[in-house]
Amino acid sequence: MRPGLWQILIVVAIIAILFGAKKIPELARSIGKAKGEFKKGLVEGEQEEAAAEKEQEKKEEPAKEIA
Repeated sequence: MRPGLWQILIVVAIIAILFGAKKIPELARSIGKAKGEFKKGLVEGEQEEAAAEKEQEKKEEPAKEIA
């Protein structure tokens, strides 16, 4: 279930009260950077996994040829 407009406005108002209007842009930048780093980590993890799979396949190929 997606939050409605009023629910979003209430959450934004609470955040503005807690952090102050001047801190909200800084908070948004921090969240954006964290999101970017998380995505970067996911991509790097997928690349490492693919490289490990290729390496494993290379190790298995000579064993198949001998048998």
